[in-house]
Amino acid sequence: MNKIIQCVPNFSEGRDLDKIEQIVSAFRGKNGLKLLDYSNDEDHNRVVVTLVGEPEPLKAAIVEAVGTAIRLIDMTKHEGQHPRMGAVDVIPFIPIKNVTMDECIELSKAVAQALYEAYELPSFLYEKSASAPHRENLAKLRKGQFEGMAEKVKEEEWKPDFGVAIHKTAGITAIGARMPLVAFNVNLNTNDIEIANKIAKNVRHLSGGLRYCKAIGIELEDRGIVQVSMNMTDFTKTPLYRAFELIRVEAMRYGVTIVGSEIIGLVPMDALIGTAEFYLGVEDFSHEQVLEKRIME
Repeated sequence: MNKIIQCVPNFSEGRDLDKIEQIVSAFRGKNGLKLLDYSNDEDHNRVVVTLVGEPEPLKAAIVEAVGTAIRLIDMTKHEGQHPRMGAVDVIPFIPIKNVTMDECIELSKAVAQALYEAYELPSFLYEKSASAPHRENLAKLRKGQFEGMAEKVKEEEWKPDFGVAIHKTAGITAIGARMPLVAFNVNLNTNDIEIANKIAKNVRHLSGGLRYCKAIGIELEDRGIVQVSMNMTDFTKTPLYRAFELIRVEAMRYGVTIVGSEIIGLVPMDALIGTAEFYLGVEDFSHEQVLEKRIME
């Protein structure tokens, strides 16, 4: 039986479509690999790619794509609203079918080693692959961003797991194994970034908010509004609707309302089913009642 792993690499280029296509081309037309989606954001200045595949084809394609990204992206010139520390900011591996978390951890380490051998690109291991508890959280690893990372990695606490110094133009990458994550953003009808930052602080776990939620405030300059940009790290324990409703309540304190939300990349069907169940008030609902879910069994 085939082992299927999902990978969602984030590249620090969301504006130059030609560069994006060159990076993504590494995932096209490969045996044992399927490109499911890629979504770029000009304000964040990054592209999120979603693919699934068997371990070895996945590893080979990632190494190829990262090589292209290193060639095309110069982090000394990069600007964007989303925190980032490298040309390839993060490479997570998620077990999907006939594969264990331990196997994803081993794959993450193999990819990290291959990237350093091929390009001298250093990396942190994070989440389930982390070499120490304080390295599990991506936000902590990324703190200081590319501009402060050269000094940060000189500290004993933050030495890379692979490599020593950051790559001069490509920075450093976080690589690891994790559970499925939902990138969920909520847009507000204000252009005041301080309001978004205050709401994000109250929503995220790090500041005493929802347990499985990471959040920051982001400016959407082209639309003249701001958003609370979130990573929902376990939607089964902190559902999307809970974050949405908490943001709604917090926004009322500033006379602000929600104007919409968005999901970046792909999302597990159960995350949306749970949200629909909440807002529709469906009683005694079973996920086995979803037609597509039964067909896929």
